[in-house]
Amino acid sequence: MTGRRIVQRGLYFDELEEGTVYVHSPGRTVTEADNVLFTTLTMNTQSLHLDAAWSAQTEFGEPLVNSMFTLSTLVGLSVAQLTQGTIVANLGFSEVSFPAPVRVGDTLYAETQVIGRRLSSSRPGQGIATFAHTMRNQDGTVVATATRSTLMRVTPA
Repeated sequence: MTGRRIVQRGLYFDELEEGTVYVHSPGRTVTEADNVLFTTLTMNTQSLHLDAAWSAQTEFGEPLVNSMFTLSTLVGLSVAQLTQGTIVANLGFSEVSFPAPVRVGDTLYAETQVIGRRLSSSRPGQGIATFAHTMRNQDGTVVATATRSTLMRVTPA
């Protein structure tokens, strides 16, 4: 049987539209195992993420999800739609914030706005795209934002 073959990929630099908001799907529900595994893999021994008894005495009353897991998930939720196979490199992050905590059991949803793009002057066939990522929980509360610059491939000739 012969048919079309479609390979999932992100968008090439020249397919990105400045000002466009890309809504990523599906969301991701955070488990206790996610938080403990990420926290221990990254050697972040902060009691707020690992020690339920200690965390119960804080203003939050329970452990909070590691904010680096939150940031990683924010970017990760965008990959399939925007950068899968089309990114060359992350160039940097700026304006990262966590306006509300993430708790075990929260479901996280992300969207990304393209806020800038320009062809690279030193790397033919590549361009720099700047993304404004926003993550919300199941209640619509913003739990993370980040601005990210990436080096992207232009559509192959």
